[in-house]
Amino acid sequence: MRHRKVKNLEPRIEACRHYLVPDAKTKKGNWRGYFGAAPDSRLYLELGCGKGKFLCAHATADPDARFIGIEGLDAVMVRGLERAEEENIANIRFVMDFVADITDYFADGELDGIYLNFSDPWPKPRHEKRRFTYGKTLLKYRQILKPEGFVAFKTDNEELFDYSMGEIERLDLCIREMSRDLHRSDYEAKAFTTEYEEKFHDRGKNINYVKFTYPTE
Repeated sequence: MRHRKVKNLEPRIEACRHYLVPDAKTKKGNWRGYFGAAPDSRLYLELGCGKGKFLCAHATADPDARFIGIEGLDAVMVRGLERAEEENIANIRFVMDFVADITDYFADGELDGIYLNFSDPWPKPRHEKRRFTYGKTLLKYRQILKPEGFVAFKTDNEELFDYSMGEIERLDLCIREMSRDLHRSDYEAKAFTTEYEEKFHDRGKNINYVKFTYPTE
């Protein structure tokens, strides 16, 4: 997907730079310390956070937790930075990077939950490994989550959801919540939305959703 050139991008980012995490990989294993948070505080990640609406709303609603958003496109992330600045959200930080291996950024058992919202479907078979719900990637999430940690995934793309459910079931993961039409369900997940989600929901498009955990030995 092409993104329009953003006017005054660099100075806009610079004005909110205190929300950006420099050298994010060096924070591995010490994210709570970086936030100045207690060792037992909850820590959540949104991978591919886009314009930050979802993450900022979550952080505002849960001030005792800490939230990290990762997004590779600066022209997209700048709006999340500005939103956090405008709303003076203290418990949120952003990482501007394209992630190849999520375990480069987080230590074993460091996260309480991971949100995957409207990830790139990478529809061509040769790009399967780039999908955020590719089997080996799902196992990477397990490594950086606490034993009771969860992954919550939303998408409007039916093919990607079918593929993801197939991977979840193949790995025998524990489905906690699932809906093919989230906004007609009773799940709390519909309370926090992305800009993309609102656009397609307003057009009558169903939103697919699944929340899962990993088996404990």
